[in-house]
Amino acid sequence: MEYSALQIATLLGGTIEGDHNVLVSNYSKIEEGKPGTLSFLANPKYENYIYETNASIVLVNNDFKPSKPISATLVRVPNAYLALAKLLQFAEKNKPRKKGIDKTAKIERSAKIGKNVFIGAFVYIGENVVIEDDVQIYSHCSINDNAKVGEGTKIYNSVVIYHECEVGKNCIIHANTVIGSDGFGFAKNPDGSYFKMPQNGKVIIEDNVEIGAGTTIDRGSMGSTILRKGVKIDNQIQIAHNVEIGENSAMAACSGIAGSTKVGKDCIIAGMVGISGHIQIADNTTIGAFSGVSKSITEPGQIYQGAVAIPIMKNKRSFAVYRNLPDLSKTVFELEKQIKELKESLNK
Repeated sequence: MEYSALQIATLLGGTIEGDHNVLVSNYSKIEEGKPGTLSFLANPKYENYIYETNASIVLVNNDFKPSKPISATLVRVPNAYLALAKLLQFAEKNKPRKKGIDKTAKIERSAKIGKNVFIGAFVYIGENVVIEDDVQIYSHCSINDNAKVGEGTKIYNSVVIYHECEVGKNCIIHANTVIGSDGFGFAKNPDGSYFKMPQNGKVIIEDNVEIGAGTTIDRGSMGSTILRKGVKIDNQIQIAHNVEIGENSAMAACSGIAGSTKVGKDCIIAGMVGISGHIQIADNTTIGAFSGVSKSITEPGQIYQGAVAIPIMKNKRSFAVYRNLPDLSKTVFELEKQIKELKESLNK
C-alpha cells in the first residue's frame, strides 16, 4: 500500500515540511534511501546522510535543525524512532492474516478453540487446551494439555508450550522457543548420583509479552515462573524455574537468570549477562553486557557492569586501574629496586 506524507503525519500527529502529497510504499535506512521509501533520523551520528538521501519522506525529531537544504519531505514528531515503530506496527496489522485450521493439525476433542484462529500444518493441541479468539499458531507447534493461549497471541513455528502453562493476550512467541520445560532440580544421593526432583509448577506469561527465538523458560518447581505484562525477551535466553520478571523489563540475547531470582519493573538486562539464583534485582536497574550478578541489587535506578557486577562508575574507575597495571607493575619494580639499593647503601 502507498501512504502520503499527509496520511503519515496525521497518523503520527506530526507536522510536514515539504510535499504533503508525496507517496511512499516501503522503508529504507537513511544511508540507503531510495525514491518511494520512508526513512528516519533519530541518531545524530547519521545526520550527514539526511542531506544526501534519496528517500522521499524522513521522520525527524521536533528539535532537529538542519544545517543544509534537504530534498526529502520531513515529518516532524516528538520521537522519530518511536514513530517508525508505530508505523511499522500499523502496516503489520494491515497485512492479510492467515485463517483456518490446516487439515494436518491434531486437535483433541476437549480443546476449546476461539473465533478467527489460524492453526498451521502439523500443530498439536492437547486435552483441555484453551485457544482464545484471533490466535495464530504456525506449523509444527505443540500446545500441551491444560495450557491456555490468550486472545490475539501469535506463536511462530516449532514452539512448544508444556502442560498447564498460560500465555496472555497479544503476546508474540518466536520460533523454537520452549515454555514450561523442567527446571534444573536434582537432589544428590549419598552415592553421589542425582535424584530428579519433579517440577510441579508452571509458567505464567502475562499480556503483551514478546519472547525471541530459541529461548527456554522453565516451569516452577513449586509455584510459577512469571513474566509480567510488557516484558520483552530476546533470542536464546534461559530463564530458570520460579524466576519472576517485572512489568516492562527487557532482556537482550544470550543472557540467563538462575532459579528463584526476582527481577523488578522497567529493568534492562543487556546481552551475555548471567544472574545468580535466589537474589533480587531492584526496579529500573540496568545491567551492562557481559556482566555477572551474584548478589542482590537493592537500590532502584542503578547501572551495574562488570564480570562481578558493581555500580558502573566504580567499574570504570576499576578498569582505568586495570588498564594501567603494566605501567604500575613497572613502577613497583623500579621502586623495589631503589629501596633495595638504598638499604644496601645505608648498611655500608
